[in-house]
Amino acid sequence: METRIERIKSQLHSQKYKLTPQREATVRVLLENEKDHLSAEDVYLLVKDKAPEIGLATVYRTLELLTELKVVDKINFGDGVSRYDLRQEGAAHFHHHLVCIECGAVDEIQEDLLGDVEKVVEKGWNFLIKDHRLTFHGICYRCQEKNDKE
Repeated sequence: METRIERIKSQLHSQKYKLTPQREATVRVLLENEKDHLSAEDVYLLVKDKAPEIGLATVYRTLELLTELKVVDKINFGDGVSRYDLRQEGAAHFHHHLVCIECGAVDEIQEDLLGDVEKVVEKGWNFLIKDHRLTFHGICYRCQEKNDKE
């Protein structure tokens, strides 16, 4: 984790920002809960345990800055709640998600499945793609197994 924090610190410094204690606390919470797709409020509650002096507005500002600097991705799974997902180091694109419409679970696909689609879109529509997002909505294997048993 410390190595990743150092790299994020360097990323901020390269854009003339500092990794303040408040920002570091937010980054640590995101790293510790990397698989959870936390909302700003979730992050705030976890940060508050580590640094009680940090306010909700500071967490929001930090998350927006980290989004702007592409340290995290801001995502919405159609439930009206923005969630924050750490961008994988060295990833050229945002990873894909599987959202269960029954239990709300979110699973990730790390493979980039859209390379060929990007080429078609760039050529056919003369459109320079910088990133993409793909979210599948369906029923996860856990709910399918549960439904089969019922």
